[in-house]
Formats: sequence, structure tokens, C-alpha cells
Amino acid sequence: MFQTLRCLLTFTVTSLLLFSALPAQEKSQRVGMIGLDTSHSIAFARLLNADDPAPELAGYRVVVACPQGSADIESSTSRIPKYTEQIKELGVTVVDSVAAVVKQCDVVLLETNDGRPHLEQVLEVFQAGKPVFIDKPIAGSLADTLAIFRAAKKYEVPVFSSSSLRFSKGAQAIRNGSMGKISGADTYSPCSLEKTHPDLYWYGIHGVETLFTVMGVGCKSVTRVSAANTDIAVGHWKDGRVGTFRGSRGYSTGYGGTVFGEKGAQPIGGYDGYQPLVVEIIKFFRTGVVPVSPAETIDIYAFMEAADESKRRGGVPVALEEVIKKASPLATSRLKQLESK
Repeated sequence: MFQTLRCLLTFTVTSLLLFSALPAQEKSQRVGMIGLDTSHSIAFARLLNADDPAPELAGYRVVVACPQGSADIESSTSRIPKYTEQIKELGVTVVDSVAAVVKQCDVVLLETNDGRPHLEQVLEVFQAGKPVFIDKPIAGSLADTLAIFRAAKKYEVPVFSSSSLRFSKGAQAIRNGSMGKISGADTYSPCSLEKTHPDLYWYGIHGVETLFTVMGVGCKSVTRVSAANTDIAVGHWKDGRVGTFRGSRGYSTGYGGTVFGEKGAQPIGGYDGYQPLVVEIIKFFRTGVVPVSPAETIDIYAFMEAADESKRRGGVPVALEEVIKKASPLATSRLKQLESK
């Protein structure tokens, strides 16, 4: 009898100790979405709201969205009715404002295809203290890009932005040292233009993001060659390296490039779908650690702004420092204007 009781007691105590040693189950997080004028909205929601999501995405579900998007870009505005119906079919509640979204969620995906309203939209998210991913382009100007990161610092809210091309297997392997020290890279992607945005912001961002993923920060100047169906932006890095981006219109290139490293030349690889990006977004929501630094994102958008300025000046080199310095006071005034509303 005594032996039986002792065994039961030992089993109970051991079970309690084992149970207490287990990590607490992560609380499910409600994801809010702003903007339903891009296919990314539906693609991301389908990954997160799947009946059996990937383990890396489990516990995060899109529960609320507002269809705010572009007011005047037809290719965006025409999508909103269709995507609104599709998001409802995924069990998402549709509301009519950013304020309504942030009240009903824990973290935010800012998906508006048009970069121009991003600063105003994300300010409401920052003021509510909700971590946020901002889809490409992060903004419609370099000034707004700077303002977004200044506001994030002010409100102490983590934020990052990225093209899905950054997290392709090839680019990440190179970034993590598979080719040793990188001497240079040539990347390419489609580069359709949108008159409301700097030329490379709208779609060239994919190839430019790939370039910076493998080259890293430190670009000092850009020289651009522009033709009707092609743009070539040549970046000169502070350590003497050279990286180029080729943007195409009217002919098919896909996404990719070549990197030159200690182990020779190697293709960077192409597009691996949206899931690698969404996995990084959820990891960011879980940890609060941004996978792309503000400094790198600012360099990317300064590179594209400097490429525009080079075109305006007939193809001369333009320093990133110059365009950042020019945009800085505009960023200050934009924030002051929006926060005084």
C-alpha cells in the first residue's frame, strides 16, 4: 500500500515538474490588414488563414481588413471590389477605416499598393503601438520613407519593409556567406513605370532589393542609363565595388542576376513565391526583431531616387547622400503636417 502511494506521489510530482518545464503556448495573434488593391493581400491571407497553415505561420490569422488603397491608380482601384469579396471568403471582417483595423488586431500588414498614402496610414498604426510590415514600395517618395522611420522611432514601434525577392533561397544563401566576400553583382527584374511614383519604386524595387540583399549597404552614388524599354542603374559602393540593376519593359526577363564572389560567379536565383517573405514577417511579429534594418531600406530608396535624379541630369553620377539631405527637411514638414491634424 505504502509503496503504491509513494509511486503515485513520485509520478504526480514528476509530471508537474515536466509540465512546468514546457514552454508556454504562444498566444494567437490577430492580424489586421490595410489595403485591398494588390494581389499580395489575398496571397498573404490565404497563407495565414489556411486550414492547416505552415508551422512557421501557425497562430497568426488575418481577422480584419479595410479596403483602403489607391485613389487614382486605375490598375489598383479596379481590383478593390474583387479582392474585398475574396478577403471576406477567407473569414475576414471588412471595416471602413484604419482606426477600425487597429482596434481589432494585434499586428498589422500595410498592403496598400500605392506608396503615397503609406505615411498617413502607418502613423495611425504607430500611434496605436502595433508592430507593422509595410509592403513595397514603403512610400511614394524618399521624404516619406525617412518620415516613416523617424515616426517609428518616435513611437517606439518596430517596422520593416521588403520585396519578396529578398528572401529567395539564392539571395539569402549569398547574403549568409555561400560565395564568400562579394565583389559585385548584376541583377534584373521587370520595371513597369507609374507616373505617380519615382520610376524604380513601382516595380524595379524587386531587382534593386535583390541587389542590396547580396551587396549590402554602402552604396555612395548611382549613374543611370535610360531608354524606352530599359533602365540600367550602376551603383558605386564606398569600398570600390560596383553593382548594377537592369529594369525591363516590353520584354520578358523574369527575376534574377549574377553575383561575383570569392568562389567565382554564380546565378543569384529567382522568385520563390510569397511564403518565404510571410515567414519572415511572422518571425518579426513574434520577436520584434526587424530582418531588414532602416538604414538598408533607406539606402535602397535613396538609390532609386538618385537614379531618377541621374536621369534628369543626363546620366551623371548622383550621390545618395545628396538626395537624402534634400529629402530630410521635407520629411520633417510631412510629419509635422500629418501629426497636427
